[in-house]
Amino acid sequence: MKNVSLTFPVRPFSTRGGAKVPHRKNTAAMETVVMPAPKEVIIPMSQHIGAPCNVIVRPGDHVDVGQSIGENDSFVTAPIHASVSGTVKKIIDLKMPNGSKVKAVVIESDGKMTKSPYAVPPAAETKEQLLLAIKRSGLVGLGGAGFPAHVKLSIPQDKKIDTLIINGAECEPYITSDHREILENSWDILSGIKIVKDLLNVHRVIIGIESNKPDAIKVLSQIADNEAADPDDEVRILTLKSSYPQGAEKVLIRACTGRKVPAGKLPADVGCVVMNVTSVAFIAKYLKTGIPLVSKRITVDGSAIKEPKNVIVPLGTPIKDVIEFCGGYKCEPKKILMGGPMMGIALTDDSMPVLKQNNAILAFDEKDAKLAEETDCIRCGKCLKSCPMSLMPEAIAGCVKLKDVKGLEKLNVMTCMECGSCAFNCPAHKHLVQTIREGKAMVRAEAMKKAEEQKKEEAKKNEQ
Repeated sequence: MKNVSLTFPVRPFSTRGGAKVPHRKNTAAMETVVMPAPKEVIIPMSQHIGAPCNVIVRPGDHVDVGQSIGENDSFVTAPIHASVSGTVKKIIDLKMPNGSKVKAVVIESDGKMTKSPYAVPPAAETKEQLLLAIKRSGLVGLGGAGFPAHVKLSIPQDKKIDTLIINGAECEPYITSDHREILENSWDILSGIKIVKDLLNVHRVIIGIESNKPDAIKVLSQIADNEAADPDDEVRILTLKSSYPQGAEKVLIRACTGRKVPAGKLPADVGCVVMNVTSVAFIAKYLKTGIPLVSKRITVDGSAIKEPKNVIVPLGTPIKDVIEFCGGYKCEPKKILMGGPMMGIALTDDSMPVLKQNNAILAFDEKDAKLAEETDCIRCGKCLKSCPMSLMPEAIAGCVKLKDVKGLEKLNVMTCMECGSCAFNCPAHKHLVQTIREGKAMVRAEAMKKAEEQKKEEAKKNEQ
């Protein structure tokens, strides 16, 4: 039943903190180009939050585009598919950007990009069929987190969702991949929104786009305002303030609805589901074609890149091959990032493959890569004012230094989204994000230690 009490905001609600980062959207006007199949792809079995996949192919096997090569029966996981056609060369242990080791399938491409005969449009007539189709597509959050989409859309019975928020903010500097998705595939976005809206049975869809993308706002507004496309007027565009981290899930929910997601809770706890524009567009395309998530549009930019581009690449393509496609380096790169300059991960070299949740590759020269030297904290409070989650970054840093795990828990260190606003605004150039990550690791280690001790205690009781 339609909730007539819900209204659409005419302007965004106020959000807390953040940083006025430079936009540097150098590739916003550049149409996406498709990269040819590389000679080889390296496809990790973990490109998502949840259980890693088990390799289901062997060296010497022939695979086609869209063929499943990694599966797991767990609920919180996402299958992995071949992104090129060719021969499985070997199975390796691959060190991921976060330091973990996973199995990866190396495929030697035959250059033909032959589609798998099993990649056909799925049945999606019922809710159960649609959720299963989304799981089999391998879709995960394409905005960075990598959370399996079917899990996000499987709403517990005790949760009532009334608002679907589509994230088109793309607030990180340099990155324009979602911007190009809006301009180049707007009808797929609206088709995907309708599919998800019907699945969740919601009647309010808010598409949040930052004000620095007027062409994207215009394109989606023309479709959303079309009576044939949206006869019940349940999809509206909300122009957001161009402020970082506007696209962070909890910040976006506050800006679009005025609701605050409590610490330790999820968007569903405040009646919302948030999906990235590229994610909803993919759902529409997958239901039409049956081709799972095997490629990704990424922005390639930075002061060390010869020819910045927006590129669609097969997943698993080594970053060095992508950069070569973009003309190579114009100078020796001193820093390579997977993602944006605020929340991206620095890589040790360019051999790492492109992953599902990867939306940019940035390479910087010595000048742009150099970090300012840390100085003493002057107690100005800018880090506190900058934090969207109302945390106390410098106090957290103090607890890390003292290895005070209880203090870290009291200061809600696990609530930090690692957006980097505190470090960006710090006049002392403190490396606060790295320190907070260290604090989170301490809390996790302590929790694991307690869990192990509890297991031992329970085992002793059972023996008596």
